[in-house]
Parts: sequence; structure tokens; C-alpha cells
Amino acid sequence: MPRYYLGVDGGGTNCRVRLADENLNTLAEVRNGRSNLQIDDGNPAYQAISMGTQEVFAKAGIDAAQMADTYACFGMAGARLISARDEFAARPWPFAAVKVYDDIDIAHAGALGGGDGAVIIVGTGSAGLAIVGGQRFQVGGWGFPVGDQMSGAILGRELVRITVEAEDGLVPGSELTKAVVAQMGDNDAIMDWSFKDERNPADYGALMPMFIDYFEKGDPIARQLMDLQLGYIDNYANWFKARDAKVMAIVGGFGQRLFPLLQQRYGAFVALPLYEPLHGAVILAKQNFA
Repeated sequence: MPRYYLGVDGGGTNCRVRLADENLNTLAEVRNGRSNLQIDDGNPAYQAISMGTQEVFAKAGIDAAQMADTYACFGMAGARLISARDEFAARPWPFAAVKVYDDIDIAHAGALGGGDGAVIIVGTGSAGLAIVGGQRFQVGGWGFPVGDQMSGAILGRELVRITVEAEDGLVPGSELTKAVVAQMGDNDAIMDWSFKDERNPADYGALMPMFIDYFEKGDPIARQLMDLQLGYIDNYANWFKARDAKVMAIVGGFGQRLFPLLQQRYGAFVALPLYEPLHGAVILAKQNFA
């Protein structure tokens, strides 16, 4: 019987499912609903993957009975805790075997092709992981309220904070802070916006295109904030180097916008990812169950 590998990239917004053959060639791929393990005890994630599995087998033209010959790997948002991963893996899946990882694990496997080294996610959130000589070193990824130092969300929050202070006259403003006021309103409007119950990290991260635009124009506040951002990344780079990582791949939309700056700063130590996280999930499925 043929053997199949199924990879899942489960995010808080959507869930992507890919089915591959024994040589990791993609047979079909689908997208489904949200799949953060911390949302409603992981039930939406279970439903999204279950439905996505049915859809991907149908799309590939493979009988659903072949799920019993399929080895699956899930990389899930909200899976920082080992207990959450173990509980999710223990659900009644139709596969031959299942391994559940934090989403950064599949980002690492994809970025480095399953090899050694470090990866940082620099997007709306942030986190880091290195695998060196079989040892796993994870750092960050504790979420917006207490972590995500390198993220666009944290930098966006800092930009809003400085804008409020500049409007109060406590610190000098710039064309960037004026642009934030033009978009969001005065301090009363910004305060009202920030206290909305539905406010989330992505709303702060949405300011990053504006930030990058003004940084490239030489705006002093943008340069000040970029120094803060690069300092956070320095902390991760130094932490990984101390653990003998020889390369640090940069994953995430914001991080890849920063890549030219990071390359100037770190040289060959930084790299762009070889593959996307979803392919990393497929790589890990084969590595775990080959």
C-alpha cells in the first residue's frame, strides 16, 4: 500500500492542510477555518483539520480509507504548552499516527529543510527556535501581552504610544506620528480605539507598512523604533549563537521586509527560508514516521 504524509499549518485565522506522497510531492492542498489550540479547548481546530482532511483527500482523488496509511504532523498556533499538544494528538484521528508541534517547529523545519540551525518568526507575533546537534532550544512565543518582542504588533503599539506622547508634547513628534494621527484621530480617539474589546495584536501590526514607508524616508521616530526592533532581534541572534547555531532563518512577512537590514547587520548568519511552514509540517511527518 502507498504511504502518505499529511501536514497542517494551523493558525488563529485559518488552517491549511497539505497531502503529499512518499517523496513529499504535494498531491493536494486546502484551506479551512481557524485552528488555534487555545480557542474553545481546541474544538474549532479539530473540526477544521477533520474537514480539511476530508477535502484534501477528495481533491487528490484518493479514497478516504487511505487515511489509515497516512502519517500526519500538525503545527498549531497556541501549542506552546506540551500538555495542549499531547491532548490534541490524543483525539480520535483517522491516521496511522499523529504528531503535534508548536507552529514554530514547522516554520523551523520548512525554513531549514529539516536541518540544524535557528529560526525566528517576525510577523504579527514573534518567537524563536534552534535545533543544534539534536538539542531543541525554544525562546519567546509567549503572546502579545507579555512577549512577542520582535513582532510588528509590539512595534505598532510602541508607535501608537509615542504618537500619544508626541501629541501631549512630552516628546518630539515627526511626520510619522502626524500620519498616525491623520489615520487614527487625536488622543481621545486613539484612547477610545485602544480600549475596544475586539482590539487585537493584528490591529497594531497593521501600522507596519506605514512605519516601513516612513523609515525609508528617514523619519527620526521610525529610525528610533527600528533601533528598538533590531535590538530585540540582536537578543535572539546572540542567544542562538551562544548555543552554536550557525544560521538563523527569518520567517514572517515583517521579518522578510527587514531582511536587507538584517543581512547588513549579521551577514551570512541570516537566511531566507527554503520552504514555507506548511511544507515543514510535511517534512516533520516523514522524519517522525519514516
